[in-house]
Amino acid sequence: MSKIKERDIILDSITDGVFTVDHEWRITSFNRAAEEITRVPREDAIGQLCKDVLKADICEGDCALRQTVTTGTPIRDKVVNIINAEGEQIPISISTALLKGADGKSIGGVEIFRDISLVEKLRKKIEQKYTFEDIISKNHKMYELFNILPDVASSMSTVLIEGESGTGKELFARAIHNLSPRKDKPFIIVNCGAMPDTLLESELFGYKAGAFTDARKDKPGRFSLAEGGTIFLDEIGDISPALQVRLLRVLQQKTYEPLGAVKSERADVRIITATNKNLFKMVKQGKFREDLYYRINVLKLELPPLRERKEDIPLLINHFIKGLCSIRNKEIEGITDEALACLMLYDYPGNIRELENIIERAFIMCKSKMIMHSHLPKPVCDTGVPGQPEGMEITNLKDMEAVFLTNALKRNNWNRLKTSKELGIHKSTLFRKIKSLGLKLPDKTSIHSKDLE
Repeated sequence: MSKIKERDIILDSITDGVFTVDHEWRITSFNRAAEEITRVPREDAIGQLCKDVLKADICEGDCALRQTVTTGTPIRDKVVNIINAEGEQIPISISTALLKGADGKSIGGVEIFRDISLVEKLRKKIEQKYTFEDIISKNHKMYELFNILPDVASSMSTVLIEGESGTGKELFARAIHNLSPRKDKPFIIVNCGAMPDTLLESELFGYKAGAFTDARKDKPGRFSLAEGGTIFLDEIGDISPALQVRLLRVLQQKTYEPLGAVKSERADVRIITATNKNLFKMVKQGKFREDLYYRINVLKLELPPLRERKEDIPLLINHFIKGLCSIRNKEIEGITDEALACLMLYDYPGNIRELENIIERAFIMCKSKMIMHSHLPKPVCDTGVPGQPEGMEITNLKDMEAVFLTNALKRNNWNRLKTSKELGIHKSTLFRKIKSLGLKLPDKTSIHSKDLE
């Protein structure tokens, strides 16, 4: 049996696709698995340029095999897409290495690749399950909001979105617009807290030429630009009482007057507002008009802070890393358990926006494939953890889960039924976790027995 035949038999026994190239990038061997993945027969592949056979999305600019042959550094598990002989796009995971002769000198390169279509389908299915109009969550409170969002969008009523800074109020406003009959019309954003009152009034309603010294020509306001669509008034709690009156007129009469105008203009605009303040409390304090509050509060959505939906942190981290990889052309696969445990225990006063900034910083600092504990800012990881047993060092996800679950039980006065509802899991699942983590609950004598149910 010839050495070439013997080599082919060995290669054909491998379940991953394997091919080798010479220094001219022409294929010198091509195993059976490579035929099955690419749908290209071996006899057609041998002697062809590898880019003409695989047609990968990295062939022209970022060829992994070329990098390995040039630098001598192997590449492991790089995810790329190829086009098979039937014109289908196939996601594959590739690894490359130098191909050396008997004398130890390079004679080309070898690439091993695996069809990961099923893995990608499962990943996309999971992403779709936890994604709604660009909002990512598997928290039960967020799911309740997801369920009512289509009805809120189709109602055309005014909406008030309440939540701390960084909780994603703008994402929800945009989702409402995108799901509404007005989706093909403008979506205009106004940050009411970013402008002084006089400037905000002209921004909202526009002005006519001659309304003031520098007004040489008419300028349309945001309400005019949003005609037929949606206007999103963020930080509505920051507007002055005088501007509250003008906004109330828009809501009541569907009209407004640009500065310097002699007649009113109609406003066919849906209004969505948002605030990080407690408007109801401001009404009681006389800081916000009661009639305006009830006009904008026809439908209210309350967004939970990130500290109350920590199960979303791994999903959000993966989403941010994936986005940064595509933007910055850098390959980072994920985050270590130690780093994730640290991030899961932090309370995020800046919510999702703060988490995104932390991941971006770690992404820049990371020089390896995984974001590690050392890449995270010290204030995040040095923060004391409420409820953490004294002397306990959290170094893995199991320790983190134990502290996380203990805190949830404490919040609910050790009531397991209430805790399971808060966490969105079945009561029996909570029991199993308590047992597997070795958590000790208070004696029934120390608290009401019904609270332990």
